[in-house]
Amino acid sequence: MSRRIRLSVVPPRRIFVGRALALCFVFLVLAFVLMLLGLQLGMVARLVVTSTFGTEFGLENLALYMTPLLMTGAAVWLALRAGLWNIGAEGQFLAGATAATAVGLFLPLPVLVTLPLAVVASILAGACWSAVPAAGRAWLGVSEIITTLLLNFIASYLVYYLVTGPWADRVTGAQVSSERIHAAIPALYGVVHWGGPLALAAVTALGLLLGRSRFGYELTLSGSNPEAAHYAGVSVAPRLFLALVFSGALAGLGGMMEALGTVHRLQGGLAHGYGYLGIVVALLARQSALALIPAAFLMAVILNTGIVLQTLQVSASSVLAITGLLVFAIAVSDELAAYVRLETRK
Repeated sequence: MSRRIRLSVVPPRRIFVGRALALCFVFLVLAFVLMLLGLQLGMVARLVVTSTFGTEFGLENLALYMTPLLMTGAAVWLALRAGLWNIGAEGQFLAGATAATAVGLFLPLPVLVTLPLAVVASILAGACWSAVPAAGRAWLGVSEIITTLLLNFIASYLVYYLVTGPWADRVTGAQVSSERIHAAIPALYGVVHWGGPLALAAVTALGLLLGRSRFGYELTLSGSNPEAAHYAGVSVAPRLFLALVFSGALAGLGGMMEALGTVHRLQGGLAHGYGYLGIVVALLARQSALALIPAAFLMAVILNTGIVLQTLQVSASSVLAITGLLVFAIAVSDELAAYVRLETRK
């Protein structure tokens, strides 16, 4: 006889194989949908590959997409290590962008002074935006999923109020936008700025810190087994609070990179759903911070593919559909990978 059992620790090889099959499933479904729309698969594939990897514009787009995805993915990933769901990376991202824009617009200082101040302001804004949900979760048991999610809408409406009211662009008359920020993150190549290497460094440092420090061990223990953490003398509530606050700080820094590095102004829709896509990036990365890099790269390719599909008259919401299908397939594959067949004797 045989029966299936669920493994408490799933070997990485099983996860890798399961996710590879999940990606194949997503590609097959996408191919089927494109065929129904009357598009030639070979033509679409060539167009996506050449537009994404065969042109300087496509490669620059990948780099610009990866930067905010790395930061919001790292923010969600850090919270997950503590057993928390930070659904508010979008709002924290906007809070950081707003604070950095305020520094850039209203402090007439040299760029060498403005940029560090903008970095500090964005980190503090993102941290403060997540502090209330963090305190509620840590000491009152209030679900961080609900509170962080609702704060996204507040942040979004706040940005729209500022860019259509007191911070509206009265120089060029641009709609739903502030004036151009006088300070900018220096360019690395073309339109690619130094925010990308900074995001890579932040993700690497995050992995090293949590993997080799006492704080990282206590954070993981608090998230995986609070009772064992209490028994070991670890104060769980402060760890949960710090996890969400640091998570918000990372997302806020990502907002600064987008505002001062890519867009150069605050505008409605600045986040482009990066906060929600960061959840996908964090789920793909699982336990490894370094895995955030290929996960963010994959999401950047999907976003760029969405732009290519729009040129073929495919709806812009196709990106959301592909992302949702990917999350579903990955979740199912991870769950199935945890089960193995055990042979038993009567």
